Order: sequence, then C-alpha cells, then structure tokens
Amino acid sequence: MDADVAMMAEACAAGHEVRRETAPNPWVGCVIETVDGARVTGATSPPPGAHAEVAAVEAARRQGLTLRGATVWVTLEPCSHDGRTGPCADLLIDAGVGRVVVALEDPDPLVAGDGLKRLRAAGIDVAVGVLAAQVAEDLAPYLKHRRTGRPWVTLKLAASLDGRTAAPDGTSQWITGAVARADAHRLRAEHDAVLVGAGTVRADDPALTVRHAVGADPLRVVLGTASPDARIHPCIELHGELDEVLSNLAARGVLSVLVEGGSTVAGAFHDAGLVDRYVVYLAPAVLGGSARALLAGIGTNTLADAWRGEFLDVAMVGEDVRVTLAPRTRD
Repeated sequence: MDADVAMMAEACAAGHEVRRETAPNPWVGCVIETVDGARVTGATSPPPGAHAEVAAVEAARRQGLTLRGATVWVTLEPCSHDGRTGPCADLLIDAGVGRVVVALEDPDPLVAGDGLKRLRAAGIDVAVGVLAAQVAEDLAPYLKHRRTGRPWVTLKLAASLDGRTAAPDGTSQWITGAVARADAHRLRAEHDAVLVGAGTVRADDPALTVRHAVGADPLRVVLGTASPDARIHPCIELHGELDEVLSNLAARGVLSVLVEGGSTVAGAFHDAGLVDRYVVYLAPAVLGGSARALLAGIGTNTLADAWRGEFLDVAMVGEDVRVTLAPRTRD
C-alpha cells in the first residue's frame, strides 16, 4: 500500500503539471511500472491530444518495454468511450497489464464506473481510492463541472486591512503591491475564464490578461455589455441570472472561472452561494470612513447569522497577505 501511495503521488504530480493546458479534459497523470521494474510516466495532452494512459503506454513502447503484467497508477478512472482517442480501458486491456490502481472514479456520465467494470471483466486486478482526497482536491474543477454542470468558481478580492476595496473618490489602483498583483495573474493563468461586471469595465478598463505570470490568457467574460473600445476585448458578454451564466460557461467547456468583479458582482456571487474558493489579498493599509466595502449585497443584521468559512492557507505575498478560504462544510 505504501508503494501505491508513492506511485499515485507521482501520477498526481504529473497531472498537476499540465493543469493549465488540458481543459475541458481533466489533468490526469499516469505511472506504469513493468514487471522488470522499468517505469514510465504520462499526462493528459492539450486537446485533441492523448489521455494520460495513452501517453504512458506510448512512452513505454518507444522504450521497447513489455507491458504484460505491468502495474498502472492513474489519478482518474480510465475512460470507456470513443472520443478524440479510443477507450483507455481497452488500451490497458490490450496491453496486457496486470493491475490498475485508480484514485477516483470518473463522474462523467460517459464513464461513471464503466471503465473499472471493463478492466475487472478482463481479469485485471483493480484498486480504487488511493490518495482519493488529494486527487479530488486537485481535480475539483473538473469533478464539479461533471457533477453539477457548472464551473468551479474562485472569487478574488483585494482590500485594505479594514476590508475596503476603494477610497471614497473611487480610486482603487493599487491597493496591493506588485508581488500580490503578479500572484493574481498566476490565478488567472490557472483558470479557464475570468469574469467581471460591466461596471468594472467602465471604471477600470481592465485587460484581464496574464502579463506577470507564465500561462495563457483566460477567456474574458463580462456580465453585461462592454464598450467597443474597451481593453477587455475580445471577450464574451453574458446577461441573465448567475446560475444561467455559469451553465453557459460550462457548456463552452469552462471548468473554472475566476471572478474579479467589484463589490457588487462579488457580493452577488457570495450571496448566491456560488463561490467555491475565496482568495483575498490584504494590504497593510487602512482607508476607514466611507470607503467602499469588500462585498455589497444582502449582508447580515446580526453576528449569529454571519457567513463563516474555513481558512485553507495564509501566506505573505510581498508586503501583502494572501488568505484562501472555502465555504464551511461542517457545523
């Protein structure tokens, strides 16, 4: 079992390394060890490229390795349907592997346990659940997309120490320092889409590109209409209820969206309970008075009704503090 954990951790690392490249496919990692102890690793390629199992099998064949009786560790259940590539479960069966260790069953209705059934029906020893919690955290956007038809939502906020996002005269650039802003660009690169309200476009004219981090620009989304000369173009403009907006993005293959809107949009997502992660950058500054609050919206009238989350991480980012929270899942 210890060997399974170590190998699955290696597979998880391989999948995580390609996280920014594979959407709408999941970023899966795969490790294969032959009966002679030779080892190869594969990860999902950008669409329309190969799945992780295909990449690992092809790597083994390039090295002239024999896969009969080999053990496979893969972070997500091998697929069982024809898509851009053939079924990965059939590939492993045809290769003659002897054992397959899987972290998670794939919730995609096209798979949903069928890949595991095929492997077992072929006489392959199958184990499920190794490092399941770690892989579920890494693949959370994909899993939510397949289970709910909505993307994973991260709400990014920047505020003074007293929770203010803009001075009374509307000035807000820049509350945080250059290191924190670069870290926020890293967040953009890790998401498929970035979303703001039309008010933010009018007030700040943001480009919402990845300029201070490594990665591709996300799909840019405006709630409402952006003027033709706004820097956010090319973008898509969506209207309607937030549930409808998220379903629209999911249908476009968006697995994760970073909400960077002002206090109105941020408050709307928060009040609707649509946020999966909160990332708040706090600057060592105090505005006080009538400065704009972090979240607009409904709010609460009494402390007993206050929303409470769970701190996941607190870190210094330059001269600022980054706080990562999740909605509380237990009382």
